[in-house]
Amino acid sequence: MLTVNKTQVLGILTVVGAVATDQVTKAWVVASADTLKDGIAVFPGLNLTFHRNDGVTFGLLGGAPWWGLLLLALIICAWLLIMMLRTESSIEAIAYGAIIGGALGNVVDRIHYGAVTDFLDFFIGSAHWPTFNMADVFIVGGAGLLLVVPVIQRHFEGDH
Repeated sequence: MLTVNKTQVLGILTVVGAVATDQVTKAWVVASADTLKDGIAVFPGLNLTFHRNDGVTFGLLGGAPWWGLLLLALIICAWLLIMMLRTESSIEAIAYGAIIGGALGNVVDRIHYGAVTDFLDFFIGSAHWPTFNMADVFIVGGAGLLLVVPVIQRHFEGDH
């Protein structure tokens, strides 16, 4: 019999929440593509725009076959899922779940469009950060959280 503990449930809920957030925001962007094609200023330093990225984060590996990037993402997700199911740390489960959810959000785009929908355009003056999406936010946020887990755990265990 398969048993799921509280930490695993937390990780799985994070995966579902990340995928849902990513897909809802991308659906709005795709539906608003004509309006967003030239960008809409949200506040100084942030535009919403419509962009398709056939590479990975920040356009790396652009031009690679979409199915190859899809396969790579699924292999990484499988490895992270094993890590998430094995951890006893709620913080790690959330971090793994965020990375998996973000990656799966981008996998959905690759299946539908052969590329990923990006729309967050941060800039200072004329210098623009590469356009990204909520899946990228979850991936980077989850990876960052994994980096600080030891510090957080030491703090809460009273081992300053």
